[in-house]
Amino acid sequence: MGNLFCCVQVSQSTVAVKETFGKYNEILEPGCHCVPWFLGKKLAGHVTLRLQQLDVRCETKTKDNVFVNVVASVQYRVLADKAGDAFYKLSNPKTQIQAYVFDVIRASVPKLELDNVFEQKNEIARAVENELEKAMSAYGYEIVQTLIVDIEPDVHVKRSMNEINAAARMRLATNEKAEAEKIIQIKRAEGEAESKYLSGVGIARQRQAIVDGLRDSVLGFSVNVPGTSAKDVLDMVLITQYFDTMKEIGASSKSSAVFIPHGPGTVRDIATQIRDGLLQASSSH
Repeated sequence: MGNLFCCVQVSQSTVAVKETFGKYNEILEPGCHCVPWFLGKKLAGHVTLRLQQLDVRCETKTKDNVFVNVVASVQYRVLADKAGDAFYKLSNPKTQIQAYVFDVIRASVPKLELDNVFEQKNEIARAVENELEKAMSAYGYEIVQTLIVDIEPDVHVKRSMNEINAAARMRLATNEKAEAEKIIQIKRAEGEAESKYLSGVGIARQRQAIVDGLRDSVLGFSVNVPGTSAKDVLDMVLITQYFDTMKEIGASSKSSAVFIPHGPGTVRDIATQIRDGLLQASSSH
């Protein structure tokens, strides 16, 4: 019915190309237009002004001879004032864009090693965008943005990279664990040394207290009982301690302490040995 009355409708975000007897005439904006077909006028086609996206997968080789698939995403649209160029100059814009993407990627990636390809993907995307902008602007297209959305090495290469990364992390974890064990052993040794030092201080103080107590006992007994010598008092103290010790051994059912040789007369021999040792130490000094 619209063709019968020479009326055509152009949708929003779309322009129509009008021709007169096969020659370009003008661009029709969205809305209703009169196209008298009997005067040789007709619509040659429509051009969308919407933003479009093209994903391009390109296989190439890096500088270290690793094959990778680089996926580039190109966002583009037709310029409204150059819709005629976009309609007439390019029959397949997607193929044209794909060819430029292949050309730039295969010229840039072989100059880089695999690790650098991941690090410099923004530079690669920028190079693709600049090249497309220069080439496609002459055909009425605007390159809005170009992104490198994925870099896929060969499956075996990817597995090797993961194994290298896992080994490096395992080595780091082993070093950290060894360092932690080293610190624990150092702290344990420091604790044992401090414990032994304090134990030695305690034993020294205990022995000093025993010596002070024996001295006071000998002096007090000698004063209170005239005619006794220090030797007699010391022998009596040793005998007393001997019987106290035997009493404690007998009172405990789980005691395993045994005096060899055993007997009350042995205490005198022990006292003689202690006294001789003290005399020899005094003479040596």
